[in-house]
Amino acid sequence: MRRHVISLGTFAILASCATADRPQTSAPAAQEERARPIAADPYPSTYRVYPGVVTAIVGATVYDGEGGRIENGTVVLADGEIEAVGGAETPIPDGATRVDGRGKWVTPGIIDVHSHLGNYPSPGVEAHQDGNEVTGAVHADVWAEHSVWPQDPGFSRALANGGITALQILPGSANLFGGRSVTVKNVPGRTMQQMKFPGAPYGLKMACGENPKRVYGGRNQMPGTRMGNVALMRQTWIRAADYKKRWDRYEKDGGDMPGRDLAMDTLRGVLAGDILVHNHCYRADEMAIMMDMAEEFGFKITAFHHAVEAYKIPDLLRANDACSAMWSDWWGFKMEAYDAINENIPLVHNGGACSIVHSDDPNGIQRLNQEAAKALANGRRAGIRIPDEVAWTWLAINPAKALGIADRTGSLRPGKMADVVLWNGNPLSVYSRPDRVWIDGALLYDVNDPSRRPVSDFELGQPGEGDVK
Repeated sequence: MRRHVISLGTFAILASCATADRPQTSAPAAQEERARPIAADPYPSTYRVYPGVVTAIVGATVYDGEGGRIENGTVVLADGEIEAVGGAETPIPDGATRVDGRGKWVTPGIIDVHSHLGNYPSPGVEAHQDGNEVTGAVHADVWAEHSVWPQDPGFSRALANGGITALQILPGSANLFGGRSVTVKNVPGRTMQQMKFPGAPYGLKMACGENPKRVYGGRNQMPGTRMGNVALMRQTWIRAADYKKRWDRYEKDGGDMPGRDLAMDTLRGVLAGDILVHNHCYRADEMAIMMDMAEEFGFKITAFHHAVEAYKIPDLLRANDACSAMWSDWWGFKMEAYDAINENIPLVHNGGACSIVHSDDPNGIQRLNQEAAKALANGRRAGIRIPDEVAWTWLAINPAKALGIADRTGSLRPGKMADVVLWNGNPLSVYSRPDRVWIDGALLYDVNDPSRRPVSDFELGQPGEGDVK
């Protein structure tokens, strides 16, 4: 008997389609078409908020995601948003569903700024390896969203086990320019666009260090060294600046339309400040070089990812308003990861820079709360006293800031998206796990209700022997 679960098909409303002959384009229409600017998002989000009810979580310890803490707190969710956050005296709307939070904790949903769910999905077979376009070092033309498989079972595991409500899916790090990233809400969808976070900026994945020179250097092509990495990146930005100049002039003054280049479209967006740079980079010296490169060409690096030596340069990161997305204790698996220390995250935080805990792993994404706890404990052993509720910024408002969505999510503030997790105990304990998870005020996971766990169609069953294939 098929158990009752939330499947992709359950939430879907099938659309009908029609075909029609395409009319011939007249000369005036062709001229009008030529004058149009490049579409900023030709694959727009079709995300729709799932139905929810007015809900009040009462009696819990509240971490607001921005460093605040409320004992015996109340959080009210209504119309997909946070309506109120406060103490026991907070008014609760008539008819609201009350959730007893006594002995439990409420936090904003965790945001993973570095994931490959969907483009390196489970099962991890060769046919699913769609995260790295290794045919060349410069591939700003590819978009991660065109590889995202919405049926990846990792999404529901991240929701149920890790309290993940939003995540950025990036291309891999084989390329100097790996392509565009996409930010998604962690909800069931038949298509990537049904998960796509509405209005979230695109990201550009860049990589420095060992990976690009290792992948391409042995093929007798550039880059084969770190200096080759930098030279090829600079040469690409020179081309991008010229491309932007030509397109800006065309969109302002008209004339003959310049030729389109998908890679340059993305880099033009970076130079215009519309696309955020997420830079895979381990060593402190290379992060400093990349920040100088950003200044040379007039763009900004929003976050360095992995950043195992960020503890050496928190002042530079702070001055450049660059976040560091880090592991708690991964190290030593290659030379550029050798000089990592377990106090990296708290040291960066203590230096006044933006610290983020990230996963880069389909299992790690299910326990980012524990990764934050490990970093917090390592800092305290070194004498860095950071309160629990302040450490939660590493999982909430800081990744939201790095993704350009902090005005809409990442903290429990009235008017923001009601992306909320109720934990069955202290969320920085290895024994705690999500009790319930709301996304935009819709209850998508309830540990006590088997029907409230999204399960993809892929997991609902496999064809048996003899079935038609």
